[in-house]
Amino acid sequence: MNANLVSAIVVKDLSLYFRNRFFAFITVLGLVFYAIIYYIMPATVDETVTIGVYAPAIPPAFLGALAEEGVVLQTAVTEDALLQAMEDGEYNIGVVVSDDLLTRLAAQEQDDIILYFTPDFPQELHEAYAVLFQELAYNMAGRPLTLNVRQEILGTDMAGQQIALRDQLIPMLVVAILLIETMGLAALISSEIEGQTIQALLVTPLTIPGLFTGKGIMGIGLAFTQVTVLMLVTRSLDQGPLLLLFTLLLGAMLVTGLGFLIASVARDLMGVMSWSMLAIITLTLPAFTAIVPGLVSDWVKLIPSYYIVDTLYRVMNFGAGWADVAANLLALFAFALFFFALGILALWRKFR
Repeated sequence: MNANLVSAIVVKDLSLYFRNRFFAFITVLGLVFYAIIYYIMPATVDETVTIGVYAPAIPPAFLGALAEEGVVLQTAVTEDALLQAMEDGEYNIGVVVSDDLLTRLAAQEQDDIILYFTPDFPQELHEAYAVLFQELAYNMAGRPLTLNVRQEILGTDMAGQQIALRDQLIPMLVVAILLIETMGLAALISSEIEGQTIQALLVTPLTIPGLFTGKGIMGIGLAFTQVTVLMLVTRSLDQGPLLLLFTLLLGAMLVTGLGFLIASVARDLMGVMSWSMLAIITLTLPAFTAIVPGLVSDWVKLIPSYYIVDTLYRVMNFGAGWADVAANLLALFAFALFFFALGILALWRKFR
């Protein structure tokens, strides 16, 4: 393999890429625009509280008393439905009241009201809501009641570790940049195939392995450079920089393979755009799991970009190390290698 020919291919492709005004414009504008989005997003957490209630035997007066305190109530049909709704992010507090609460209180027997809190609900407010329910029961009965309020946290306790929205947004921005590069690389290769530039190059001493090496270096290098710049501008490399950079490199390899694959199936630029939009829509879905946990189910793990998003999110926001995300890295590497090899094979068959 001639190193001079490979480097010439890389330089040529970069020149052609940025000579295309559309891709040159969205490449630069994208980086600037995404950085602006990051810095205008709230840096603090909005801790609006909505309460879900499962109380089959509680009179409307009790629920009305809560409403008078400014609490927004949502009634659940079962306790399981209440907990699932909390895991889906519908509200931060869940209240479970037993069927025989009124009977037990009338007999001056102790009974429980269970308060469930989501992990990101402020710890300092847990006791305040426990006192609130005790006071409401006292006001309804007109005397002290033997009421025990138990507090439970669903999942991991994240008191003091709430993630600002803009920090949750970073994985989505990374995926967006990578996918734009997929479209750009596919459009470049497709235009060269349509104009028979690649066929002309293969008449020279340049071999097919050299051709793919040059285009692979260009695609991976361009994608990796852009997402690294974004991470530097948003100061997102402070936690585990080597691990984050390795994840970005695997992500760049993945989208380069996808670019090869799209170029092999698209007949022209419009075909590239159509296939690229399908890839963008599909691969963007896992990014929403960082912003709205519970929005999608476990099937999202079948999408390769999930392992980019999940790894970035855990490393940046929770200090995860290599061992913590080893399974993610292995899956991401497998997907990247698969699509890279599949893209090369598909293009090689098209060149024949």
